[in-house]
Amino acid sequence: MRKIQMVDLQSQYQNIKHIVDPSIQEILESAAFVNGPKVHEFQKNLEDYLDVKHVIPCANGTDALQIAMMGLGLEQGDEVITADFTFAATVEVIALLKLTPVLVDVDEDTFNINIDAIKKAITPKTKAIVPVHLFGQCANMEAIMQIAEEHNLYVIEDNAQAIGANYVYSDGRKAKAGTIGHVAATSFFPSKNLGCYGDGGAIFTNDDELAHTIRGIVNHGMYKRYHHDVVGVNSRLDSIQAAVLDAKLKHLDEYSNARQKAAQKYNEAFKDNNKIITPKTVAGCDGVCDTCDCHVFHQYTLKIKGADRDALVKHLNENGIPCGVYYPIPLHRQKAYLDERYNEDDFVVTNRLVDEVISLPMHTELDDEQIDFITSKVLDFVNG
Repeated sequence: MRKIQMVDLQSQYQNIKHIVDPSIQEILESAAFVNGPKVHEFQKNLEDYLDVKHVIPCANGTDALQIAMMGLGLEQGDEVITADFTFAATVEVIALLKLTPVLVDVDEDTFNINIDAIKKAITPKTKAIVPVHLFGQCANMEAIMQIAEEHNLYVIEDNAQAIGANYVYSDGRKAKAGTIGHVAATSFFPSKNLGCYGDGGAIFTNDDELAHTIRGIVNHGMYKRYHHDVVGVNSRLDSIQAAVLDAKLKHLDEYSNARQKAAQKYNEAFKDNNKIITPKTVAGCDGVCDTCDCHVFHQYTLKIKGADRDALVKHLNENGIPCGVYYPIPLHRQKAYLDERYNEDDFVVTNRLVDEVISLPMHTELDDEQIDFITSKVLDFVNG
């Protein structure tokens, strides 16, 4: 059996090496390292894939979130609602911009931001909602957009984990994750479903005026060299990363399907065990199947009931199986984001999830032998 990895980027590279290597060599020979033709080519191809008017590449996913908020003109003290159960980058950029983060609880089944919690958190100072499409599945965007319209709020999608996923509306229409809100941000960190070989990110929007503002922000506020029209930052995607991403973009649906098939095999192995709760898919997808495209499984995350999750982590590691706990500490308990406004009773689900969740290896190169070994070791532990 091949060595089990949380993400097997080496094997994935071998399958696209014949495309990636010549593209990188071409950039080395042209010396068009920053904002070169390959960046524009990737940008256009991603716009076509997402069916979105504007993709603005940038240096990383955290920058993408920050720049999206800067582009909207949010002001110091404005409140921004986001999920408590997610990576810190989402709340980090809110705090960096001197906005006021408002953390709320998530849904038990999907791990995504809870709609009732959003409604409860809205005040006259609220200016934006940042739904995080956690682990590869969209938050309830139809409800979130309705709330935003009723209260005149911006919606900034954090799409770092769900690129390629479809959101299914109640009438059956579909839209790609990251194309529904006023603006969206994504990360191309190597382990993402669409990842480069360094750092990278992008902002998506269908708003022409907002796109124009953001294009200036990513390049020191310049639209014309040495003319600084807006306050900006230095955040550009380099050409080598764009070449890698463009090669992978052509395979993104194939990658998503491989992840879905791996998830289906995991689900089948665990379906009869009442101590293991497998991921819930929603938005028209009744379980994982070949035709379901609403969950792209950036992570395959279980909830462990009636067994010691931390002991399971230790057991898997001792058997050569990497795993992850995403996330072990809620944001509202993190030292940097402590706030006397928060009440533990408002985070019942998050506080439970941090003790229950465990993510198993999930990537495009997982094979049946590896999945059989992983699932057998999980079952050995919970049944022991």
